[in-house]
Amino acid sequence: MKKLVVLILLLAVAFAGCTNVSNNVKLNQARMHGNATHGNAQGRAMMGNSQGAMMRNGQKGIVMRNGSVSVHTMWNEVMGIKAGNLTPQEIKDILYMRQEEKLAHDVYITLYNKWHLQIFKNIANSEQTHMDAVKMLIEKYNLTDPNKGKGIGEFENPNFTKLYRELVAEGNKSVLDALKVGAIIEELDIIDLQHCLNNTNKSDIKIVFENLMKGSRNHLRAFVSNMERMGYNYKPKYLSEEEFKQIISSGTERGSAK
Repeated sequence: MKKLVVLILLLAVAFAGCTNVSNNVKLNQARMHGNATHGNAQGRAMMGNSQGAMMRNGQKGIVMRNGSVSVHTMWNEVMGIKAGNLTPQEIKDILYMRQEEKLAHDVYITLYNKWHLQIFKNIANSEQTHMDAVKMLIEKYNLTDPNKGKGIGEFENPNFTKLYRELVAEGNKSVLDALKVGAIIEELDIIDLQHCLNNTNKSDIKIVFENLMKGSRNHLRAFVSNMERMGYNYKPKYLSEEEFKQIISSGTERGSAK
Protein backbone atom coordinates (compact mmCIF):
# COMPACT_ATOMS: atom_id res chain seq x y z
CA MET A 1 0.00 0.00 0.00
CA LYS A 2 2.83 2.41 0.88
CA LYS A 3 4.49 1.77 -2.49
CA LEU A 4 1.23 2.52 -4.29
CA VAL A 5 0.87 5.84 -2.42
CA VAL A 6 4.43 6.81 -3.39
CA LEU A 7 3.74 5.85 -7.00
CA ILE A 8 0.59 7.99 -7.06
CA LEU A 9 2.55 11.00 -5.77
CA LEU A 10 5.24 10.45 -8.42
CA LEU A 11 2.53 10.28 -11.06
CA ALA A 12 1.03 13.55 -9.84
CA VAL A 13 4.36 15.30 -10.37
CA ALA A 14 5.17 13.74 -13.72
CA PHE A 15 1.69 14.17 -15.20
CA ALA A 16 1.66 17.89 -14.37
CA GLY A 17 2.54 18.89 -17.93
CA CYS A 18 -0.71 20.75 -18.62
CA THR A 19 -1.47 21.82 -15.05
CA ASN A 20 -0.21 24.66 -12.91
CA VAL A 21 1.33 24.46 -9.45
CA SER A 22 -1.77 25.59 -7.55
CA ASN A 23 -3.91 22.98 -9.29
CA ASN A 24 -1.41 20.26 -8.37
CA VAL A 25 -1.37 21.32 -4.73
CA LYS A 26 -5.16 21.26 -4.56
CA LEU A 27 -5.21 17.87 -6.26
CA ASN A 28 -2.74 16.39 -3.78
CA GLN A 29 -4.61 17.89 -0.83
CA ALA A 30 -7.89 16.44 -2.07
CA ARG A 31 -6.35 12.98 -2.46
CA MET A 32 -4.81 13.13 1.03
CA HIS A 33 -8.20 13.96 2.51
CA GLY A 34 -9.78 10.97 0.86
CA ASN A 35 -12.09 12.32 -1.80
CA ALA A 36 -12.37 8.90 -3.37
CA THR A 37 -15.34 6.71 -4.14
CA HIS A 38 -16.42 3.99 -6.50
CA GLY A 39 -18.96 4.29 -9.23
CA ASN A 40 -21.68 2.02 -10.56
CA ALA A 41 -20.03 0.62 -13.65
CA GLN A 42 -22.38 -0.92 -16.15
CA GLY A 43 -21.13 -4.18 -17.57
CA ARG A 44 -18.29 -3.01 -19.72
CA ALA A 45 -15.45 -5.50 -19.58
CA MET A 46 -13.20 -6.37 -22.44
CA MET A 47 -12.91 -3.92 -25.26
CA GLY A 48 -13.97 -5.46 -28.57
CA ASN A 49 -11.83 -6.01 -31.57
CA SER A 50 -8.43 -4.48 -32.05
CA GLN A 51 -8.38 -0.71 -32.39
CA GLY A 52 -5.73 1.15 -34.29
CA ALA A 53 -4.58 3.93 -36.49
CA MET A 54 -4.39 3.56 -40.23
CA MET A 55 -2.22 5.71 -42.44
CA ARG A 56 -3.57 5.28 -45.94
CA ASN A 57 -1.33 5.24 -48.99
CA GLY A 58 -1.59 8.55 -50.74
CA GLN A 59 -3.90 10.05 -48.13
CA LYS A 60 -3.27 10.57 -44.45
CA GLY A 61 -6.15 9.64 -42.19
CA ILE A 62 -6.79 8.16 -38.80
CA VAL A 63 -9.44 5.60 -38.09
CA MET A 64 -10.22 5.19 -34.40
CA ARG A 65 -12.76 2.50 -33.76
CA ASN A 66 -14.74 0.43 -31.29
CA GLY A 67 -15.72 2.94 -28.65
CA SER A 68 -12.48 4.88 -28.58
CA VAL A 69 -12.11 7.88 -30.84
CA SER A 70 -13.98 6.85 -33.95
CA VAL A 71 -13.39 9.68 -36.41
CA HIS A 72 -12.04 8.88 -39.84
CA THR A 73 -12.59 12.53 -40.82
CA MET A 74 -10.40 13.94 -38.04
CA TRP A 75 -7.40 14.47 -40.31
CA ASN A 76 -9.43 16.46 -42.83
CA GLU A 77 -11.12 18.45 -40.08
CA VAL A 78 -7.85 19.33 -38.36
CA MET A 79 -5.95 20.12 -41.54
CA GLY A 80 -8.90 22.09 -42.91
CA ILE A 81 -8.58 24.63 -40.11
CA LYS A 82 -6.16 27.46 -40.77
CA ALA A 83 -3.06 27.15 -38.63
CA GLY A 84 -2.60 29.97 -36.16
CA ASN A 85 0.42 30.96 -34.12
CA LEU A 86 0.93 28.57 -31.24
CA THR A 87 1.63 29.94 -27.80
CA PRO A 88 4.58 28.48 -25.85
CA GLN A 89 2.06 26.73 -23.59
CA GLU A 90 0.24 25.16 -26.53
CA ILE A 91 3.52 23.84 -27.91
CA LYS A 92 4.44 22.45 -24.50
CA ASP A 93 1.04 20.79 -24.14
CA ILE A 94 1.09 19.17 -27.59
CA LEU A 95 4.57 17.72 -27.09
CA TYR A 96 3.71 16.62 -23.57
CA MET A 97 0.53 14.83 -24.59
CA ARG A 98 2.38 13.06 -27.39
CA GLN A 99 4.68 11.52 -24.75
CA GLU A 100 1.91 10.91 -22.23
CA GLU A 101 -0.07 8.89 -24.77
CA LYS A 102 3.09 6.92 -25.54
CA LEU A 103 3.55 6.18 -21.85
CA ALA A 104 0.05 4.70 -21.69
CA HIS A 105 0.65 2.67 -24.84
CA ASP A 106 4.00 1.32 -23.67
CA VAL A 107 2.77 0.38 -20.20
CA TYR A 108 -0.28 -1.40 -21.59
CA ILE A 109 1.57 -3.39 -24.23
CA THR A 110 4.14 -4.43 -21.61
CA LEU A 111 1.43 -5.51 -19.18
CA TYR A 112 -0.29 -7.42 -21.97
CA ASN A 113 2.93 -9.34 -22.58
CA LYS A 114 3.04 -10.13 -18.85
CA TRP A 115 -0.58 -11.14 -18.24
CA HIS A 116 -1.96 -11.80 -21.75
CA LEU A 117 -5.17 -10.01 -20.80
CA GLN A 118 -6.88 -8.83 -23.97
CA ILE A 119 -7.99 -5.49 -22.54
CA PHE A 120 -4.37 -4.33 -22.41
CA LYS A 121 -3.72 -5.22 -26.02
CA ASN A 122 -6.92 -3.55 -27.19
CA ILE A 123 -6.36 -0.35 -25.26
CA ALA A 124 -2.68 -0.27 -26.25
CA ASN A 125 -3.85 -0.26 -29.87
CA SER A 126 -6.24 2.56 -29.03
CA GLU A 127 -3.43 4.51 -27.39
CA GLN A 128 -1.49 4.20 -30.64
CA THR A 129 -4.32 6.05 -32.37
CA HIS A 130 -4.15 8.70 -29.66
CA MET A 131 -0.43 9.11 -30.28
CA ASP A 132 -1.07 9.42 -34.02
CA ALA A 133 -3.80 12.00 -33.41
CA VAL A 134 -1.40 14.24 -31.47
CA LYS A 135 1.19 13.69 -34.19
CA MET A 136 -1.24 15.32 -36.63
CA LEU A 137 -0.82 18.54 -34.67
CA ILE A 138 2.96 18.11 -34.55
CA GLU A 139 3.07 17.73 -38.33
CA LYS A 140 0.62 20.56 -38.96
CA TYR A 141 2.63 23.01 -36.90
CA ASN A 142 6.07 21.68 -37.92
CA LEU A 143 7.08 20.77 -34.38
CA THR A 144 9.82 18.30 -33.50
CA ASP A 145 8.35 14.94 -32.51
CA PRO A 146 9.67 13.93 -29.06
CA ASN A 147 8.80 10.28 -29.75
CA LYS A 148 10.87 9.97 -32.91
CA GLY A 149 13.26 7.00 -32.69
CA LYS A 150 12.07 6.03 -29.21
CA GLY A 151 11.37 2.38 -28.41
CA ILE A 152 9.11 0.89 -25.75
CA GLY A 153 9.81 2.56 -22.42
CA GLU A 154 12.06 5.22 -23.97
CA PHE A 155 11.14 8.90 -23.70
CA GLU A 156 12.66 12.29 -24.35
CA ASN A 157 11.40 13.38 -20.93
CA PRO A 158 13.30 11.30 -18.34
CA ASN A 159 10.39 11.57 -15.92
CA PHE A 160 8.32 9.44 -18.28
CA THR A 161 11.11 6.85 -18.47
CA LYS A 162 11.12 6.57 -14.69
CA LEU A 163 7.34 6.45 -14.58
CA TYR A 164 7.21 3.68 -17.14
CA ARG A 165 9.45 1.53 -14.97
CA GLU A 166 7.48 2.30 -11.79
CA LEU A 167 4.12 1.60 -13.41
CA VAL A 168 5.25 -1.65 -14.99
CA ALA A 169 6.75 -2.80 -11.68
CA GLU A 170 3.44 -2.09 -9.94
CA GLY A 171 1.42 -3.75 -12.69
CA ASN A 172 3.61 -6.85 -12.64
CA LYS A 173 2.46 -7.71 -9.12
CA SER A 174 -0.91 -9.11 -10.12
CA VAL A 175 -3.68 -8.78 -12.71
CA LEU A 176 -5.64 -6.60 -10.29
CA ASP A 177 -2.67 -4.31 -9.73
CA ALA A 178 -2.21 -4.07 -13.49
CA LEU A 179 -5.84 -2.98 -13.93
CA LYS A 180 -5.41 -0.41 -11.14
CA VAL A 181 -2.41 1.02 -12.97
CA GLY A 182 -4.51 1.32 -16.11
CA ALA A 183 -7.27 3.19 -14.28
CA ILE A 184 -4.79 5.57 -12.66
CA ILE A 185 -3.20 6.37 -16.03
CA GLU A 186 -6.59 7.11 -17.57
CA GLU A 187 -7.64 9.33 -14.67
CA LEU A 188 -4.49 11.39 -15.08
CA ASP A 189 -4.88 11.50 -18.84
CA ILE A 190 -8.39 12.93 -18.46
CA ILE A 191 -7.22 15.59 -16.02
CA ASP A 192 -4.24 16.62 -18.16
CA LEU A 193 -6.40 16.83 -21.27
CA GLN A 194 -8.88 19.01 -19.41
CA HIS A 195 -6.13 21.43 -18.48
CA CYS A 196 -4.66 21.39 -21.98
CA LEU A 197 -8.09 22.28 -23.36
CA ASN A 198 -8.28 25.18 -20.92
CA ASN A 199 -4.94 26.42 -22.26
CA THR A 200 -6.08 26.85 -25.86
CA ASN A 201 -8.78 28.47 -27.95
CA LYS A 202 -7.71 26.82 -31.22
CA SER A 203 -10.36 24.64 -32.84
CA ASP A 204 -7.93 22.09 -34.32
CA ILE A 205 -6.24 21.45 -30.97
CA LYS A 206 -9.62 21.18 -29.26
CA ILE A 207 -10.85 18.63 -31.81
CA VAL A 208 -7.90 16.35 -31.09
CA PHE A 209 -7.84 16.72 -27.31
CA GLU A 210 -11.62 16.41 -26.89
CA ASN A 211 -11.64 13.18 -28.88
CA LEU A 212 -8.68 11.83 -26.91
CA MET A 213 -10.54 12.56 -23.70
CA LYS A 214 -13.54 10.58 -24.93
CA GLY A 215 -11.22 7.65 -25.54
CA SER A 216 -9.66 7.98 -22.08
CA ARG A 217 -13.08 7.97 -20.44
CA ASN A 218 -13.95 4.81 -22.36
CA HIS A 219 -10.70 3.20 -21.22
CA LEU A 220 -11.39 4.13 -17.60
CA ARG A 221 -14.84 2.53 -17.85
CA ALA A 222 -13.29 -0.66 -19.24
CA PHE A 223 -10.63 -0.94 -16.53
CA VAL A 224 -13.11 -0.27 -13.72
CA SER A 225 -15.60 -2.75 -15.15
CA ASN A 226 -12.94 -5.46 -15.28
CA MET A 227 -11.98 -4.81 -11.67
CA GLU A 228 -15.62 -4.98 -10.60
CA ARG A 229 -15.92 -8.34 -12.30
CA MET A 230 -13.10 -9.44 -10.02
CA GLY A 231 -15.04 -8.18 -7.01
CA TYR A 232 -12.93 -5.07 -6.49
CA ASN A 233 -14.46 -1.61 -6.11
CA TYR A 234 -11.97 0.86 -7.57
CA LYS A 235 -11.76 4.24 -5.87
CA PRO A 236 -10.53 7.19 -7.94
CA LYS A 237 -7.17 8.65 -7.02
CA TYR A 238 -7.36 11.89 -9.01
CA LEU A 239 -10.85 12.58 -10.32
CA SER A 240 -13.49 13.99 -8.02
CA GLU A 241 -16.16 11.63 -6.75
CA GLU A 242 -18.78 13.41 -8.83
CA GLU A 243 -16.85 13.29 -12.10
CA PHE A 244 -15.77 9.70 -11.61
CA LYS A 245 -19.33 8.53 -10.96
CA GLN A 246 -20.60 10.48 -13.95
CA ILE A 247 -18.04 8.84 -16.24
CA ILE A 248 -18.54 5.30 -14.96
CA SER A 249 -22.33 5.50 -15.08
CA SER A 250 -22.33 6.81 -18.66
CA GLY A 251 -22.26 4.76 -21.82
CA THR A 252 -19.46 4.33 -24.32
CA GLU A 253 -18.65 7.54 -26.17
CA ARG A 254 -18.07 7.77 -29.90
CA GLY A 255 -15.64 10.15 -31.45
CA SER A 256 -16.72 13.21 -33.35
CA ALA A 257 -14.59 15.68 -35.19
CA LYS A 258 -16.90 18.52 -34.18
